[in-house]
Amino acid sequence: MGATLRAVRALVLLSGFYLLGLGLLALLGAADWAVVLWAPAAIRIKVLIVSVLLAIPVVRGMAMLRTPRDEEPGGVLVTEADEPRLWATVRELAREVGTRAPDEIRLTADVNAAVTEDARLLGLLGGVRRLYLGLPLMAGLDEAGLRAVLAHELGHYVNSDTRLAGLGVRGRVQVGRMIELFHAKADAKVDKERARQERKSEKRIARGKKAKEIDTEGAGVTYRTMARIYSAYGRLYLRSTTSGARRQELAADLAAARIAGRDATARALRSIPAIDAANDHYLSSYAALGTDFGLLPARGEVFGGLRHLLAARADEVAGLCEELPDEPASPYDSHPPVAERVARIEALPDDGRATEGSGPALGLLTSPEAALGAIEDVSLTPEAQHMRRLDWPELVHEAMSARVARGTEELRAGAGSLPALLDAIDAGRTWEIADRLPKSEKAAAATGRAAREFARPALRRGLSALVTDELLRSGRARWELSWTGPATLTLPDGTADALPAALDAATADLPDTGPLRALLSQQAPLPL
Repeated sequence: MGATLRAVRALVLLSGFYLLGLGLLALLGAADWAVVLWAPAAIRIKVLIVSVLLAIPVVRGMAMLRTPRDEEPGGVLVTEADEPRLWATVRELAREVGTRAPDEIRLTADVNAAVTEDARLLGLLGGVRRLYLGLPLMAGLDEAGLRAVLAHELGHYVNSDTRLAGLGVRGRVQVGRMIELFHAKADAKVDKERARQERKSEKRIARGKKAKEIDTEGAGVTYRTMARIYSAYGRLYLRSTTSGARRQELAADLAAARIAGRDATARALRSIPAIDAANDHYLSSYAALGTDFGLLPARGEVFGGLRHLLAARADEVAGLCEELPDEPASPYDSHPPVAERVARIEALPDDGRATEGSGPALGLLTSPEAALGAIEDVSLTPEAQHMRRLDWPELVHEAMSARVARGTEELRAGAGSLPALLDAIDAGRTWEIADRLPKSEKAAAATGRAAREFARPALRRGLSALVTDELLRSGRARWELSWTGPATLTLPDGTADALPAALDAATADLPDTGPLRALLSQQAPLPL
C-alpha cells in the first residue's frame, strides 16, 4: 500500500473516531426527544440527566485535538565530529536506500534501533529525523549485521512510515482518552455508591441491626457501556493500523536485504532476539549483582560488560540464533513474528554476498569505552551513579560475599557469632537455637523428632553461611568471576571436601563441632 493510500486510511480511521462521537451524541439526542414526547415527567428528568452526563465526556474527548507533547529525545547525541565512521556509514546507507539521512544520531542503552521524524500537519510536512541506536545491540552484531539493521530503519523513511506515524498516534491517543474518561466516571460512581452504602450500614449497626453487604455492581454501568463502545472501536483501530505496520516491517526488511545482503540481514534478524535475551540475563545476573550493596561495575561496564558475556557464551548464543522465538501471531502486533521475517529473507535468491565479513559493530565508534560511559551518565539513576565502582573480579567477590553475610543475619540474631554458636551447640542448645529460626506453619506445629527434622536443614544452611562468611572475611575463601556460569567459591585445599561432613556432624542428633573447629583453625589465607 502506497503512502497516499496509507494516509487516506489513517485519516478515515481518525475521522471515524469523531463520527462515532457524533453518532453517540445523535443517539442520546434521539433518546431525549423520545422521552420528552412520550415518557412521564419523572422518567423524562432522569433520562435527560443521564444523557447530559454521558454527552459531556464525549464532547470533551472530541475537543481534545492535541496529542500529548513528546518527551525530550533520550540517549546521547553524537555529531559527525564525535563519530565520523558511524555517520559516514549512515549517510552511505541512506543514499543507497534512496532517502535523506537523519538529522541526529542518538546512542541508547537498549537492544534496539529505531527512527523517528517530527512531522507536521499530520505528516504532510517532514521534520527533524532521528536515528536511535542501542550500544548493547551493537555489542552483539558485526558490522555487516549493523548495516542491515540501519538499512532496515532507513527504509522506513523511504516508505513515509515515520511521517505518517503521527496520524496513527493521534487516533490511538484520542480513543485512549475517551476510554479513560468513561472509566474514570464509572469509578467515581462506584466510589460514591460504596460510600453511600457504607454510611447506611454504619447507621444500621448503630441501631443494633446487621449491616448489609456492599454491592456496587450496577453503579456506573452507563459509563462502562460507553467505554466498551470506544474500546471496540479502539480494537478495530489497532487491528487496522498494526496490520499496516507489519507490512511496513516486511518492506523495510527487503530494503535491508537489497542494501546489506540477504545473509547479513537474515543473520541480524536471528541475532537480535538472542542478544536481547543475553542482555536481560547479563543485566540481572552481572550488572545488577551488587546494586543491593551499593556496588556497580567500573565505568563503561554497566552496559559494556555484555561484550564479555557474548564472547564467553558464543556457542550458546549461536544456538539461540538458530532457535527462533515461536511467538503466536496477534492481530495487534506491530511486527510480524521473527521466524516469518527470517523465512522471507532466506527465501530470496542468493545474492553472492554470503562470504562478506566485517569486524565488530562497536568498531564503528571512535571510542566504544567513552560511548558506553556516556550512556551510563544519561541512563543510570542519580542513586546508581553514586554507587561504588569496582572491576569485575572485585565486584563479584564483594557482592557475593555481601550476599553470604546477609544470609547469616537470621542465625546471628538467635545465636550471635560463629564461635558463640559452636559453643551453644556443644552446650546442648542446638534445637533451642534452631527453634528461633523462621519456620513454616507445618514445622511450627511439629514436636519431638519431627520438629528436629524440620529445623535441621535451616540450621545447617545457616551454619554453612556463617562458616563461609568467616572464611571470606579472613581471606581464606574467594568468589571467582565466571562469564559462562554462576560465580564459583574457591576454598582452601581440602576444605570443599571436608566441609559437608563437618556441617553434618555439627547438626547431628549428637552434635560434634570438633571437625568444624579443626577445619576453621587450620586454614591460611588464599594467595591473591
